[in-house]
Amino acid sequence: MLKKRFYYLVKVQFLGYRFHGWQKQPNTKTVHLMIDRTLNFILGEQSFKTLGAGRTDAMVSANEAAFELFLDHKPLESIPEFLTLFNLNLPQDIRAVSIEEVDAKFNIIQDSKLKEYHYVFAHGDKFHPFAAPILTTILEPLDIEIMKEGAQLFEGQNNFKTYCYKPTNEGMYERELLHCEIVENTFYTASFFPKQSFILKVVGKGFGRHQIRLMMGALIKLGRGEIDMDYIKNSLKLESEYVMDYIAPASGLILHKIEFEN
Repeated sequence: MLKKRFYYLVKVQFLGYRFHGWQKQPNTKTVHLMIDRTLNFILGEQSFKTLGAGRTDAMVSANEAAFELFLDHKPLESIPEFLTLFNLNLPQDIRAVSIEEVDAKFNIIQDSKLKEYHYVFAHGDKFHPFAAPILTTILEPLDIEIMKEGAQLFEGQNNFKTYCYKPTNEGMYERELLHCEIVENTFYTASFFPKQSFILKVVGKGFGRHQIRLMMGALIKLGRGEIDMDYIKNSLKLESEYVMDYIAPASGLILHKIEFEN
């Protein structure tokens, strides 16, 4: 007899500063591990499985991430009550935002369409340590205007081999970025934040390992005057053999939003 299975899409937020990314790893504290531990506690003997919409690196945070919850035998009796119970037992730096029932046709990997990432940064000074979990500080002054121009070069269909960690000759590096810009930060605020900070906003269907941090690394080098606009233009060409040697720190990167086809 086939067991009956029930499906739920769960949206979560988390501060990634003390986690070694999303994916479970031996003897390491990860977001997925803590979510499964919490579910195991509140669901008791009920069989379940969870599958994330994607991975985040160590110290990367999420304003909106998602995973699918598979329950065997019986459904949730009350989604609002379960959401409350889930949050009561999750660690303080993870929060469930919503839970909705989906059907067996929903595929959290294939149906996830657009991801928007933010990279939050400030420059030119040493700022309050409390901001460190979600904001990267570049001590040197940066030319923000030329960085804004450089960010726009990443938009569209390009070869991102230069901006993938340890690329191989067999990999697929042609990707499309629907949006890439640097704007002044008005979204993330706190009394201990610097008076002025900025966000690199990137929207696309998929990204290579460390891609956004490597792109941000190039923009930081551009802002320092270490590379020019032609370097970025040439690095995105199909024949490019450039290797970006600077990965921006992880703690400034935030998965801001994820959208699904259905």
